[in-house]
Amino acid sequence: MCGRYATTKSEADLGELFDAVAVAEAPAASWNVAPTDPVPLIRMSQRHEARVVDTARWGLVPPWATDLRAGVRMINARSETVATSPAFAASFERRRCLVPADGWYEWVRTDKQRQAYYMTPLDSSVLAFAGIWTMWRGETLTCSVLTTAALGGLKAVHDRMPLILPGERWEPWLAGGGDPGDLLRPLSEAALEAIEVRAVRPDVGNVRHNGPQLTTPEAAPEAALEKAATLF
Repeated sequence: MCGRYATTKSEADLGELFDAVAVAEAPAASWNVAPTDPVPLIRMSQRHEARVVDTARWGLVPPWATDLRAGVRMINARSETVATSPAFAASFERRRCLVPADGWYEWVRTDKQRQAYYMTPLDSSVLAFAGIWTMWRGETLTCSVLTTAALGGLKAVHDRMPLILPGERWEPWLAGGGDPGDLLRPLSEAALEAIEVRAVRPDVGNVRHNGPQLTTPEAAPEAALEKAATLF
């Protein structure tokens, strides 16, 4: 799954990167985004006839949900079932988005503790997670991040990872429709090699902690290093 990530770019930066019009102020930079937090996303807008940078609540809330708390369980949508899931299928067909991220976190369990890892591009570029969105009761924009089976050395950290889309796949993803098999194919091995896996401090496990220090590399305990040896 993807339960914590970092996103720190302004709406102006995102507009330039994704060739999009800002229609909402991006949330404050966050190095510890948690479920239900407001997050920036890029989607197609019929009103503006263009890509727009918007803000959504992380955790898609289906139209039939009685309150926003339903979104806590829907921060992620599995790529294997998103096209057929009652909660996600309509959004996958017509309301897809890109969720910009600096990187994401996962934890490796050892006998005594959990070691946090931060996955981020080696060149510090912005990742585009495949996402879907919907408008709950016509007033609250909500979204989910798609996940897929982890690839390569990332499998040593977690069996799932965000579905990351390179730039050449943004347009068909945002367009709606299309062949699910093509839209949902995983990241290439070459692109995967450009992602660094970095041991970081455990503070990220507490939502009250935030700031760039959460992504600073630190030495992992020996047990975690042994379990994640294929990463290094």
